[in-house]
Amino acid sequence: MSRIIQFGTSRFLQAHVDLFIHEAREASQPVGPIAVVQASGSSDRAGRVAAFGRPEGYPVIVRGMEDGKPVERTVTVRSVDRGLSAAAHWPELVELFVTEAATVVSNMGDTGYAVAGEDRTPALLEAASAPASFPGKLAALLFQRWRRGAKPLTVLPCELITGNGRVLRDTVLGLAADAGAPAEFAAWLKDRVIWADTLVDRIVSEPIEPVGAVAEPYALWAIRNQPGLEAPCLHPSVVMTDDLEPFERLKLHILNLGHTVLADLWKNEGRPAGETVRECLADPAVAGRIDQLYRTEVIPGFALRGMEAPATDYVATTMQRFLNPFLDHRIADIAQNHAAKAERRIAAFQDWVAGAGSAPSMPLLDGVLARARAQG
Repeated sequence: MSRIIQFGTSRFLQAHVDLFIHEAREASQPVGPIAVVQASGSSDRAGRVAAFGRPEGYPVIVRGMEDGKPVERTVTVRSVDRGLSAAAHWPELVELFVTEAATVVSNMGDTGYAVAGEDRTPALLEAASAPASFPGKLAALLFQRWRRGAKPLTVLPCELITGNGRVLRDTVLGLAADAGAPAEFAAWLKDRVIWADTLVDRIVSEPIEPVGAVAEPYALWAIRNQPGLEAPCLHPSVVMTDDLEPFERLKLHILNLGHTVLADLWKNEGRPAGETVRECLADPAVAGRIDQLYRTEVIPGFALRGMEAPATDYVATTMQRFLNPFLDHRIADIAQNHAAKAERRIAAFQDWVAGAGSAPSMPLLDGVLARARAQG
């Protein structure tokens, strides 16, 4: 058994990692099953946690365009065999993590690596109850695993943070130091646990209650190679690569950047509350502004970094995905944590381009970033 512990109950993970693992298991690959952990403690997801692990599985509807033709198929995902709440089922989670886990997957959102002050104490290592933050929970679980002599494992974070594996490793190491953990534990974390940098890409537009999702056909899980790391499964959407940066830059600074610009329009120009990406871009004025943004600010920035051709191709793919007639991707969902997203998707792009020399003028992006910062 290659048990996967997944932190995060999001519809994205349901239609991405969980779906890939299901399809690999259907092809007789020895991967999974998955235990899904609600790390946040939010009461509004208690029904979702309870629904995970039903033997009949849950539906993922893949709907969109492939090779210029409309497709729709429903996959019944059966890779998840249980749902746990870290707050309510902490002793059970500790035992499962120590005795069965081979891989950890996470997708904790835009502020998921923030550490609660109460987690920076020696009490963290005792794991008497669930720590407050996700990094705290992971540090406590890893310490229990190390203390009981269990094998190391692989951590595959899926948060949209550049170098997410390294950032999460360093966060956990910092917590271990703050808690006064033995030096041997820190060495085990650094030298034996595999912390992989990854990039995920798929638009998952709608939930199906209590568990399930509607997603586009396009999907990518890119993982940076390193010694000892094996692919989580063999799947057409899983790509092992020596260089993750091109994948990251294209997604963050074209697709995600475009989403953030649309969120800015939606937030500041009185657009309909339930408007979707497709509906917004059906407005010729909006479509023209997005086209201008990509042509005059984004692609020239990529060109300075020697990526004009792949950026041009990815813009074309992105616009097809935005206009997918079968997905209702609500801008209200995209607009959550808007200020933090603007920093990673716009400010980071401008800094990256400026590092190549004389950057092009970016008045449209400057305006979006200034408004996001002003609004907090």
